[in-house]
Amino acid sequence: MRGRKSIFHNIDWWLVVIYLLLVSLGLFSIYSAVYNPEHPSLFDSSQLYGSQFIWIITALILALAILMIDMKFFTSFSYLIYGASMLLLIVVLIFGQEVAGSKSWINFGNFSLQPSEFAKVATNLALARYLSRLNINLKKPKNVIIAGLLLVIPLGLVLLQNDTGSAIVYIAFILVLYREGFSGNFLLLGFITAILFVFTLMVGKYIVLGIIIALTIVIFLLAQKARKNLFVLFIMFAITTAFIFSVDYAFENVLQPHQKIRIEVLLGKKSDFHGAGYNVNQSLIAIGSGGFSGKGFLKGTQTKYKFVPEQSTDFIFCTIGEERGFIGSSLVVILFMIFLIRLLIVAERQRSTFSRIYGYGVASIVFFHMAVNIGMTIGLAPVIGIPLPFISYGGSSLWAFTILLFIFIKMDSYRLELL
Repeated sequence: MRGRKSIFHNIDWWLVVIYLLLVSLGLFSIYSAVYNPEHPSLFDSSQLYGSQFIWIITALILALAILMIDMKFFTSFSYLIYGASMLLLIVVLIFGQEVAGSKSWINFGNFSLQPSEFAKVATNLALARYLSRLNINLKKPKNVIIAGLLLVIPLGLVLLQNDTGSAIVYIAFILVLYREGFSGNFLLLGFITAILFVFTLMVGKYIVLGIIIALTIVIFLLAQKARKNLFVLFIMFAITTAFIFSVDYAFENVLQPHQKIRIEVLLGKKSDFHGAGYNVNQSLIAIGSGGFSGKGFLKGTQTKYKFVPEQSTDFIFCTIGEERGFIGSSLVVILFMIFLIRLLIVAERQRSTFSRIYGYGVASIVFFHMAVNIGMTIGLAPVIGIPLPFISYGGSSLWAFTILLFIFIKMDSYRLELL
């Protein structure tokens, strides 16, 4: 028996307060983005801001419910939760409703749910459960393969829903694997691969191949060890060359047309201000027009006249940029960074391996969403349609991030009771 007097005993109030600040900021940003002077009440459920207020209240109820659950529930049933979540992703593929080209929603009358948002929570629980088992060593291929499968299964199911943005989020779990002993060489390899892919698209495969040949010759001439391992050097050159020549094929045959044009616009190969580049261009205009201190609450012209599509969801950050300017935008980013740093501090103080791994998963998911979403709005990342945590409009997103966070807060509240 724990003998607690309150469910709030020993919880990390830093995380709770920042959560409440972000959620409140989101509500007022949505109010600005879709403000209707005929329905000025923030609590009008016929408007998006009224609906978001209801989502926030229900999210807080969920948070309280999680704080009342025994922590052993999450460790004991993590695999079962994961399996149920994967089953739900399969159900979506069969019975789901298609919205904006993605078949990722399940309707329950007037209520819609996006299971892919909750699958991130389930995957984080399952990965933490597996990696926290005794003698799990991520330097062993078998363990890496099993951990990888836990990530690839939901990633693949979400991709089948044609929801690339939600699928890519699972890449963030690489940071969790790295913290638990996964070789940093693979992270470096992934980074180099991404750079090669982008550089090849920008300047062409023959220019990149020429650079690789020159680098190979320099390494051969200057590195004595390389001359002794000529076969290895040749294999690396052959693999790199094959990858460079496969980039065009992958770009033309794997990516969908709207994905290709977005990448080309991002890389500056094409200008499409009225098509694929319209959202980003309008977002940049909105943020730029905010200047240093912003135009003020409900005074953003880009926001007021609905120039930016999806401004209450994927492009909510440009509302903040226009109305609050550089100062307000910077404060939001700083708030997220404080939140992430706090998550890592709390994760590192855990006595339970399961809790630590789960905490790193929370930080990784929030960081990826935040970085990519803000990157989209300022033209530094392709538009892949993922929400800004706790701020973008949407019940599924808010519920999922609330559950993700408060499970960790609950775990942390137990840390002093573990030997």
